[in-house]
Amino acid sequence: MRFLVLGGGAQGSAAAFDLLRQDSVEEVVVADRRTDAPHPALRPHLGGRLSTLRLDAASSSEGIRRAMKGVDGVLCALPYHFNYDMARMAVEVGAHFTDLGGNTAIVTRQRALDAAARKRGVSVAPDIGLAPGMVNILAQAGIERFDAVHSVRLWVGGLPRRPRPPLNYQIVYALEGMFDYYVTPAEILRDGKRIRVDALSELETVEFGAPIGRLEAFHTGGGTSTMPARYENRIRSFEYKTLRYPGHARLMRAIRELGLLSDRDVDYNGATVNPRKFFIQQVTPFLRNEDGDDLVVARVEVTGEKDAATCRIRYEVIDRFDPATGITAMARTTGFSLAIVAQMQARGDVAPGVGTPDEVVPAAPYIRELAEREIRARFERFPQPDPNTEHVE
Repeated sequence: MRFLVLGGGAQGSAAAFDLLRQDSVEEVVVADRRTDAPHPALRPHLGGRLSTLRLDAASSSEGIRRAMKGVDGVLCALPYHFNYDMARMAVEVGAHFTDLGGNTAIVTRQRALDAAARKRGVSVAPDIGLAPGMVNILAQAGIERFDAVHSVRLWVGGLPRRPRPPLNYQIVYALEGMFDYYVTPAEILRDGKRIRVDALSELETVEFGAPIGRLEAFHTGGGTSTMPARYENRIRSFEYKTLRYPGHARLMRAIRELGLLSDRDVDYNGATVNPRKFFIQQVTPFLRNEDGDDLVVARVEVTGEKDAATCRIRYEVIDRFDPATGITAMARTTGFSLAIVAQMQARGDVAPGVGTPDEVVPAAPYIRELAEREIRARFERFPQPDPNTEHVE
C-alpha cells in the first residue's frame, strides 16, 4: 500500500510514523511547505519507504493532484479549511481520503462528493481524529449495544502532565483552532432536538482516577461531528464537552468577553491588529512545553435500555506522551486514528462513498488496532447514572 500524508506537523508526522510501522505499507510520502525539519521519529525512515515532498496546499493544487495519483490513500492533516478541496481532488484521481476534520460545515460540503466517490469506488472519511473521530466510533459502538438509547455523553481533553498557572494548559495542537472552539456555539441534543449552546458554558466537574483526579468540563463545538443531526428525535440527549484542569474555563471566558479571542481586525493608533493573533503571540511562550509531556483523557458514556433494563456503559481512554518516539499523546490519538482508518479504507473495510466515523468505521477492528498501539479503550458497565459528574453552574 502507498499513502500520501498532507501536512508534516505533529498529527501528520504521527500518522506517517504509524504507517511506516506496518509491513503492508510500501511507501509513505509526506507533503508540506517545509521539508527541512522532519519529526525525529521519521528521520530514520528517510531514504527508505519514506520520502518528503515540498508542496503548499494553498497554491499548489496541480502539484497535490499529481502527488495523489497512484496512491492507495490520502491522509489530510492540514488545517480544516483545506479539507473539502483535498477530498475533491482525491476523489477525482481515484484515491481514498481521510482527514482530521473538526468543522461540521465543511463535512456537510464533503457529503456532496458522495456520488462521485461511489462512482470512482473510493471512500471519503472526514472527522477521523480524536474528537471528532475516535470518540464518535466509540459512541456508535455503545449505541449499538442497546435496544433504546436515552443519552450519549462525550468528554475529551488534551492536558499537560504538570499544569502551570494561570491557564493550567500547554499547547497540544494549534491555538488558533482551540480558540475557535472556545467562541463557536456547540450543537447538542436536548429533549431529542438539536439546539446550540454557548462555548465554555454549563461547567461541571468530572472525577477520574489517580493521578488525574478532578477535571472540569464545558461545551465546545466540533467534537460530535454530525451525530446530533443523525440522531435527532431518536436520542433524548447527546453532548460533547472539553476537559481541562479546574479554573481554566472561567479564565478563558473572561479573556473571550474582553474581546481577546475575536478574529476581527481592529484599528489601534492607525495600525490594523487582529486581537486573537496578538493574544496567541503573547501567550504562546507561556503555554509551550518543549518536552511535549502531555496526556489525553477521553470518556464516552451511553445510557439506555437492554432487555428491558436500564444501564450505562463507558469507554475510557487515557494516553500519555511517548518519550521513546517523542510523539505526544495528542498526536498519537489523532494521528494513529487517522492512519488506522486510512489502512482500513485501502483494505476495503470502508465502503465507497462519504461517511463520518460513526457511519462508516467498524468499531471492533478499529478498537483492536488502537490496542495494538497501546491505546486502550477500557470498557465498563454500570447499573445507574454516573455519580462522579457534578454540575457547578
